Amino acid sequence: MRWGVITPISLLPFLAALVLLTGCGPSVNRYLLIEQSLFAGDPQQAAAIVEQTEKEYGAKGRLLYEMDRGIVLQLAGRYQQSSAALERAEEEVERLYTRTIRSETAGFLINDTALPYEGDAYEHVMINVIKAINYAAQGQLQGALVEARRIDHRLNVLSDSVKDASRYRNDGFARYVCGILYEAAGDLNNAFIAYRNAYEAYRVMSGWLKMSPPPSLRADLLRTAEALDLATEFAEYRQAFPDVAWQPLSSQERLAQVVMISYNGRAPRKEDLFLDLPISLDAAQLVLLNRGVFQSPYQRDRVADSVLYGLSGEVVRVGLPRLVPQKTTVRVETMTLTSETGHSISVQSEPAHNVTALAEKSLSDRMPAITVKALARAATKYAMAEGLTRGAQHAAGRDAAPWVGLLVEVLAKGIAVASEEADKRSWQTLPDEIHVARAWVPPGQYHVSIRPSGHGATGGKDGETVTLTADQTIFILQRVLQ
Repeated sequence: MRWGVITPISLLPFLAALVLLTGCGPSVNRYLLIEQSLFAGDPQQAAAIVEQTEKEYGAKGRLLYEMDRGIVLQLAGRYQQSSAALERAEEEVERLYTRTIRSETAGFLINDTALPYEGDAYEHVMINVIKAINYAAQGQLQGALVEARRIDHRLNVLSDSVKDASRYRNDGFARYVCGILYEAAGDLNNAFIAYRNAYEAYRVMSGWLKMSPPPSLRADLLRTAEALDLATEFAEYRQAFPDVAWQPLSSQERLAQVVMISYNGRAPRKEDLFLDLPISLDAAQLVLLNRGVFQSPYQRDRVADSVLYGLSGEVVRVGLPRLVPQKTTVRVETMTLTSETGHSISVQSEPAHNVTALAEKSLSDRMPAITVKALARAATKYAMAEGLTRGAQHAAGRDAAPWVGLLVEVLAKGIAVASEEADKRSWQTLPDEIHVARAWVPPGQYHVSIRPSGHGATGGKDGETVTLTADQTIFILQRVLQ
C-alpha cells in the first residue's frame, strides 16, 4: 500500500462513498414484516421474507442473513434447511476473524455499517444451540451431541480468551441444553458435567443476566449425581438445595420425556444516539437551539442537520448505538399432556435464557471501544473536511477562494455529519427470553396443550398429538411474540 499526499482531488472518491453510504443500515420494514408473519402464526411467510430480502442484507450482512434465516426456518419446521443456513453462518464467523485493511479503513472513515457484521459472542454460541435443537427436534440425538461438543469447545475457547470474569465468557443456557441432550442420549457422566457447568455459569452471570439457575437444573444435578454414585457432590447439592423437589433416576426408568422450549418476546433493537459536539461558543448555541447535545434519532431531520451543521462548520457529530429493549409479557407457560384415557399431567415452564440481558451486557462491555473509535472517526472526518476546504481555496485562487471555500466546507462537513451512523445491526429475530418446561410421562399417545400466561399474553399450542415410547425424549418448540 502506497501513502501519498492527500489532495482535494484524491478525497473526491471518499466524499462519493460518504454520499452513497449515508443512511445505509438494516431495514426496519424487513423485521416488521417478519414479526407480523410470526405474530400471525405463519413462520413459512417469515422465512420467505428473509429470503426475498437477501440482497437488502448485502455482502456485509451475510452472517446476519444466515442467522435470521436459520431461526425462522427452524420455527417453520424446516430443520434441515435451518441447520444448513446456520452452518454457513458458522463458516462466516470463522472467515470474519480476519478482515482486510481496505474494509477496516472504510469502516473508520465512514461508519461501522461499512464493515461486515461479525456478530456478538453470545450470538455465535446461539448458532450452535439452535442447530442442536434442530437435530433434537428431528430425533437425531447424535447430530445434536455433535453440536453440544461444539458448544463446549466454543465456550472453553471463549473462557480462555476472556479473562475478566465479569464479562460474557460462559453460557448457562447453552450448557443446560447440552446437559439435557447428553442425558437424553444416556450419557449421564457428560450430562452431570454439563449440568454442573450450567449451574456455575448461571451463578456467575446472575448479577447482570437478571436470572437465577432454573429450579429444574438443581433437580438435574441431584438426580445425575445420585445415579452416578457421586456421594460427595450429591451431599453438597442436597445441602445447597434443601427445598428442591426431585426424583431419582430409577423412578424415571421406562418413562418418556417432553421438553418444551418457548421463544418469547422480541430481541432488543438498536437505534442511533447522536452526540453533537460543538467546537466554539457559537456552535454550542446552535447545537442547544437545534435539539441539544444528545439526540435520539430523528430520521426526517438528518438532512436538515447536515446542512445546518455544514453551514456552521464547527459541529462534530458522533453516532453511538443505544439498545431498546422489547420485553416479553409472558411470565410462564403451562404445558399439559393428556393421555388417551383422559389422564393429564401439567408442568410450568421456567425462564432459562435472557437474550436482552446478554445484548445489554455485550454492548456495555464494548461501548468504551465503540466510543473511542467513533470520536476518532469524527475527528478524522472533520480534519479531512478542513483539509479539503483549504485545498479548494488554494486551488481556486484569491478571487474565488471565499465562495469556493464556503461551498466545499458546507458540502464536506455536511457529508461528514450525514454519514455518521452507529452500527445498529443485531440478530433481531432472536427472542427476548427463552423458557423451558420438562415433563416425564409413561409411554403412549398424548394431546399437547401449551398456554402462556402474562399481561396480554396469547398464542401457545393446542391440538398437537405426540406418540411417545419408553426412554424417548422429544422436543417441542413454540414462538410467542408478546
